[in-house]
Amino acid sequence: MPHITRRGLAAATAVLLGATALTACGSADSGDKAGAGSGPVSLTYWAWAPGMDKVAALWNAEHPDIQVTVQKQASGDDLVTKIITATKAHKGPDLVQAEYQALPTLVSNDSLADIASEVPGVKDGFAPGIWQQTTFGGEAVYALPQDSGPLMFFYREDLFKQYGLTVPTTWDEFAATARTLKKKAPGKSLTTFSANDSGLFAGLSQQAGAKWWSFEGDTWKVGIDDAATKKVTDFWGGLVAEGAIDNQPMYTPAWNKAMNTGEQLAWVSAVWAPGTLTTAAPDGKGKWAMAPLPQWTEGENATGSWGGSSTAVTSDSKHKAAAAKFAVWLNTDPKALAALVKESGIYPAATAAQTSGALAKAPDYFANQPDFYTRAAEIAKTTAPAAWGPNVNVAYTAFKDEFGKAAKAKSGFDTALTALQNATVADLKKQGFEVAP
Repeated sequence: MPHITRRGLAAATAVLLGATALTACGSADSGDKAGAGSGPVSLTYWAWAPGMDKVAALWNAEHPDIQVTVQKQASGDDLVTKIITATKAHKGPDLVQAEYQALPTLVSNDSLADIASEVPGVKDGFAPGIWQQTTFGGEAVYALPQDSGPLMFFYREDLFKQYGLTVPTTWDEFAATARTLKKKAPGKSLTTFSANDSGLFAGLSQQAGAKWWSFEGDTWKVGIDDAATKKVTDFWGGLVAEGAIDNQPMYTPAWNKAMNTGEQLAWVSAVWAPGTLTTAAPDGKGKWAMAPLPQWTEGENATGSWGGSSTAVTSDSKHKAAAAKFAVWLNTDPKALAALVKESGIYPAATAAQTSGALAKAPDYFANQPDFYTRAAEIAKTTAPAAWGPNVNVAYTAFKDEFGKAAKAKSGFDTALTALQNATVADLKKQGFEVAP
């Protein structure tokens, strides 16, 4: 993605930002200097991850001059809306936990500060594909990566052995495995195509090289129907149409049962899958294993991501340098990262933390795979860059609607993709953004 400035992000909505506007609203450390000598700096942090207050307490104990208060918030679109509303009223917090796909929306609404000057050298602690999501490929830094969700392939090791199946390393092998299983056990499915969580499809498209949003000058281009996403759509839609895999949504009682009883033998998911499987498929403990995501071409090594969040300093903060200092500590300090894993249950984006501390031991559910997190860390390094835009929420809703209908009908996936593209473009134009043909 070309370098994106705040001015460019919001040009069509007349939110004139960029370096000039940043100067107008105060440099990154102006508020800190203004408060010098008046006692400790007090920061507020809006976050939804559980236990974040306990993590902040570690900081507070060691930094009496900068005290952080965590205010628990709802996640997703609710928090994005709340932050934008607070920004317009100049009542935003100092820091916010923001999902990667929400960053362009928050930047375009002047809700986040560029903290590049406050975080020199931090970039090297994260996988390039993860770091890119907080910078949009430019020099500005709008947040620091906090957690990530690299995609992997999870499968019932015992049932693969029972049916003589080999763990697929390519998507062609994945399709062949699905068909082989159907012939051997018609009542079982390798997996399901689910339309009730847009993040998985976005991650699969990301792995294939999709660039759903791109930016040039003052113009957005939407490429949700690009060649990479069409390939992903045709692949999964084709498997559903021929009956090689299931078409039921995830997270339902029926899905839980299928995962627990072995009616479904595999799940394309992210590194956080052990937590979900523990609840959805308790009888499978010790029977599941993890492998890298199948590749489109043999010998390639790339994965997508499903989920993940960052720590951003808001444009409203009067203590941006202090807030950035806390954000750096939270996402790079070994003690902080270990606490995030323990208290918040996250998979840290910082590469150094992915095989140490609380992640040195495999999840209890995967006790049969002691090198779980060692393998996960290697996979995480291969996360492909993601290209988000200012209306991800609209695209995700359209995906659920259009692909949900296609999955149920077992047909029309190409039509669903076109409808998704058109809905996203129409919404950008409605918001006043300039959109390329």
